[in-house]
Amino acid sequence: MSIRSLIRTVPHYPKNGVMFRDITTLLKDPVGFRITINEFVQRYTAVKVDRIAAIESRGFIIGAALAFQLGVGFVPIRKKGKLPAETIGHDYDLEYGSDRIEIHVDAIAEGDRVLLVDDLIATGGTAEAAVTLIEQMGGRIVECCFVIDLPDLGGRKRLEKLGQKVFTLCEFEGD
Repeated sequence: MSIRSLIRTVPHYPKNGVMFRDITTLLKDPVGFRITINEFVQRYTAVKVDRIAAIESRGFIIGAALAFQLGVGFVPIRKKGKLPAETIGHDYDLEYGSDRIEIHVDAIAEGDRVLLVDDLIATGGTAEAAVTLIEQMGGRIVECCFVIDLPDLGGRKRLEKLGQKVFTLCEFEGD
């Protein structure tokens, strides 16, 4: 069974011409979901990680399961106004608009080794904003990991130009 085969494509969502890669079909498959988490666990078991930072919202699902399996803390990176305590934030551009993400000011300590997790890397704007926040707090990014890479949109290269290592489980070209 391939992880890629369990990911649904939704044409023209959220706007015409976009081929949305939906992991909910992967998540509902108990074997596929277990394989996904286990592949990440195998990669990071021997790596020193203090925190998993995951991007809202599908990244939370993968990131929380991975943090649990690795026995490390979980840090949510959320959209503006969703976290209850004091935050710092970063504005960024999306494929189809702009947004802001935030993190609690006490979520990451100076020198923490952080694994950044999300479901998908497209243009890389959200991940780049998350990297910026983590580094502003004194965290060190171990790697940025994603279930899906859309290589034609350039997000992986964008993160690599920042000196980040990127790992993905599968890719969809031409999108």
